Amino acid sequence: MGKPDKRAKQAEAARRRAGRRLKKAATWVGAIAAVGALFYGLANTSGVRYDEEDLGVIDFSALDASQKKAALEAANTARCTCGCGMDIAQCVATDSTCPIRTTNIDKIKKMITDARNASD
Repeated sequence: MGKPDKRAKQAEAARRRAGRRLKKAATWVGAIAAVGALFYGLANTSGVRYDEEDLGVIDFSALDASQKKAALEAANTARCTCGCGMDIAQCVATDSTCPIRTTNIDKIKKMITDARNASD
């Protein structure tokens, strides 16, 4: 009768260790997910994917913060018409070979003018 009790105790101890490992792994997965969600939230707080740093060829210095946000939102919403499927901010920021990139830059400059005039 001594051997079955020893084996049962060993099996129970193994189950407890496995349960602790599983709980620890679940805690780590939850922590990593929370950190990822935090970074995702911080990355999207500006409301625009491509900001003035990404659009370095365009001068946003004449705008105040709300005008700049309005112009950037417009540029991140309007679609490039070359057929690439990107918005014009993404096109200007990432595709220097786009055949209508200069046109898109001019469109964003017009959006800047419109944003400045809308708040005047």
